[in-house]
Amino acid sequence: MRLKAVFFDVGNTLLAPFPSVSEVCRQVLAEAGHVHDLSAIDALMPLVDEYYEDRYRADDTFWTDEEETSSVWVGMYSLMCRRLGIEEDAALLARRVYDEFGKPDRWSVYADVLPALDRLRALDMRLGIISNWDRRLVGLLDALGIRERVDVILSSAEVGLRKPDPRIFELACERLEVAPDEAAHVGDHHYSDILGARAVGMTPVLVDRSGRVALPIGPIPITDFDSLERVLELS
Repeated sequence: MRLKAVFFDVGNTLLAPFPSVSEVCRQVLAEAGHVHDLSAIDALMPLVDEYYEDRYRADDTFWTDEEETSSVWVGMYSLMCRRLGIEEDAALLARRVYDEFGKPDRWSVYADVLPALDRLRALDMRLGIISNWDRRLVGLLDALGIRERVDVILSSAEVGLRKPDPRIFELACERLEVAPDEAAHVGDHHYSDILGARAVGMTPVLVDRSGRVALPIGPIPITDFDSLERVLELS
């Protein structure tokens, strides 16, 4: 069946932290008088990522509640602060890092994103966003030039559903008035993006922005959006 719609994840699919998560953390800490080398913060990022993945595996429903979502991120950066020897202000500084990522200038749009969205629109594709994100998402996408290029935006905190729950994918398809087998979903996370899309019959496309991760067998793999239209033509 010919595809009529393409949905996208956001983080590490459309947007990347700018200049980097580590650099934002370094700046926030330095402004509070805690000066640390970027290399020391970089070295803690795998631990921060592990904290997130452990919470996600244990109970991913936190993405459906604004307060629970922020508490996870504060927990991640609090852990980083404590490992850097910052105890008393750990939670406060972690909240400041979280707040920073609500600002558009803390995100960059991958260079291939806006051209790809425009080309897909020229092909009469309906476009949407399905993202595990807090309620700040629409404002970010508006400021970064993405909102005007898509037809619908679903954030988990806004709709009370999270990926990979099939219901958020079904809701997205309903809002664009397409059947799941007429839609593709592009994302970077095998658990949240690929399994959920596949469960409802959507075409799953796994994007690996690093070009270093071993891609699981099954979903269509891409490393950038320059080849996205060709991939979708094969679906």
